[in-house]
Amino acid sequence: MLDSVVDALVILSDPSRIAFVVLGTTIGLMIGIIPGIGGLVGLALLLPFTFNMDPYAALAFLIGISAVTVTSDTIPAVLFGVPGTVGSAATVLDGYPMARRGEAGRAFGAAFSSSVIGGLFGATVLALLIPILQPLLKFIASPELLAICILGMTMVAAVSQGAMLKGLALACFGILIASIGDESQTGELRWVYDQIYLWDGLSLIPIALGLFAVPELVDLAIGRTSVSQKGLVDKTRWQQWRGVSDTLNNLPIVFRSATIGSSLGSIPGVGAAVIDWIAYGVAAKTVKGGSESFGVGDVRGVIASESANNAKEGGALIPTLAFGVPGSASMALLLGAFMMHGINPGPNLLEENLHITYTLVFSVALANIIGAGLCFAFADKLAKVATIRSMYLVPVVLAVTVIGAFQGGRDMGDLYVLVIFSLIGWYFKRVGWPRPPLLLGFVLGDLMEGYLFISVVRYEFAWLYRPAVLILLGTAVFLTFWPALKNLWTYLVGKNSEIAVSEKIKNGMFSGQNIKSAVLSLPLFIIFIFGIYSSEQWDFEAKLMPVTACYLGLVLILLDFSRITGRIESLALNSQKQIDIVPHLYYRRALKQFLWIFFVLILVKLVGMLPALLLFVSSHMIVDGKISIGRALLISMASWFCMFGIFDYVLHIPWPDSLLGKAIVEAMGNETPYLLRRLF
Repeated sequence: MLDSVVDALVILSDPSRIAFVVLGTTIGLMIGIIPGIGGLVGLALLLPFTFNMDPYAALAFLIGISAVTVTSDTIPAVLFGVPGTVGSAATVLDGYPMARRGEAGRAFGAAFSSSVIGGLFGATVLALLIPILQPLLKFIASPELLAICILGMTMVAAVSQGAMLKGLALACFGILIASIGDESQTGELRWVYDQIYLWDGLSLIPIALGLFAVPELVDLAIGRTSVSQKGLVDKTRWQQWRGVSDTLNNLPIVFRSATIGSSLGSIPGVGAAVIDWIAYGVAAKTVKGGSESFGVGDVRGVIASESANNAKEGGALIPTLAFGVPGSASMALLLGAFMMHGINPGPNLLEENLHITYTLVFSVALANIIGAGLCFAFADKLAKVATIRSMYLVPVVLAVTVIGAFQGGRDMGDLYVLVIFSLIGWYFKRVGWPRPPLLLGFVLGDLMEGYLFISVVRYEFAWLYRPAVLILLGTAVFLTFWPALKNLWTYLVGKNSEIAVSEKIKNGMFSGQNIKSAVLSLPLFIIFIFGIYSSEQWDFEAKLMPVTACYLGLVLILLDFSRITGRIESLALNSQKQIDIVPHLYYRRALKQFLWIFFVLILVKLVGMLPALLLFVSSHMIVDGKISIGRALLISMASWFCMFGIFDYVLHIPWPDSLLGKAIVEAMGNETPYLLRRLF
């Protein structure tokens, strides 16, 4: 083994290969900053360019891209509340409120330092445990994977502080949304309503951006201020080192979250979104005061999320290298790269070609170190973005968000989904409902349905008695019901039971807040009823999961309405206090911002994506931001050329067809210039 390690170091020490690691790392960081693109798109676009490379250089280049995308996705998550990838969605909960307080530098320092430690931990785990985990992974089947998904779902209780029942109900709603489309086992079309777009189900990216990104941008525009409420980001470099100190002071959280990330990352099918939430939920449950402080700007939440996010990359390489089974979608592309360069993953790679394995391990470690160093170097510059006023920031970030949403399924339907879930996300944020459970339910829905079907068909009900399943489900039950039982015990045997009873009556089911909550729950209640009614004619396999989610959701809503054990509190997940302006002005400004979004969609359909975004950014700055025409045109043109250069010339992403574009092609035929085809 030592000889293989030495050989790997010699291979990777070649200057050209180090240069490719640096190049891949730099590209990965740039891709991670752009919401909705992600490392998967970067790998898919750049994989063909590695065909003529040296195999070691090619793999180092691709590993560099894949390993650090999850580092730079922190930047939009902290500055704008926009998750760069689904793996940074949990980072938004605490990172964005910190930026609002003028602590973006501290959030960056904590995120980057915990990321590099987590990434190195994952690489170390990969190096040490491949031989050990090889026999253990053979015992992980669909029942264990289903139990892991259920455990992930129970983390809803941890990320829905003050509203566990609502969080679980919204997770059921997320499962219901995930059921839309072609059911994989029976081919049953569920809730497609003759829309071809819905056959493959809804895309994750526009849903995530709609729930988290657009509501924050709308509130920024309403408040007409900068991301940082202090207006300044002073001493950012000092704040960075404070964030590093926070990481070093919370090393148990780092290593616990990194362990979760690397271990779950080694299991095929358990994606970044799941791992991120599980690590965040475990931290919220185990650290002192986490239940109250997580979600409102606790640096420990950033540390937990980012540690797991980076550590999972090393873990995902374990099944890819050991068995040729990709641990994630990105690993599937890397597997294709292995094959393209004559490297066959499997036992042979771990025995006769162990030096190749360690070359990949060291590439992961080097990429994380370089990525964190680059992020540290430019974090003070990036933190100042939080001081840019909304009139300049909102239209540009919203334009990038629209582009990112379109990349979900590369269909106009993705933009409609973005608008719908933007309204839902803004509504939930306004009334104090948790948004992460819905996203988590959507992510886990397909996985749970597939694993449940396989488990029942193969094992019938015997899968419930497998030891690992019992442990995981028992943990899930404990995490879900322990807070409720503890609160109930407090009320029943409290030191002053009379005061406790009076508080129940005062803040219980007859309170104005609970009645208001019941009214707000009515649309969700109706959706669950409709889901049960409309699925009556489906095959049993097709309706098992969505109907189960509907019935469970109904029970949870009824329990939430009838509970008398405590009052409804404003949720920690709101990430910020409501904007302090009169209600009628707030709603008027909110309506205006959503009309701007509808304006973008109309323009995209009429003239194409690129011209629409140019018109939107400039007109939004002039009309809504009251910026001078000259300055607005200068800023909008500069940002538009950047977007055009990155997305069109570098990434070569497709654009939606427009009515004007079709008219130009019909008029000019084959003689239509390439630039006109791309623009319109």
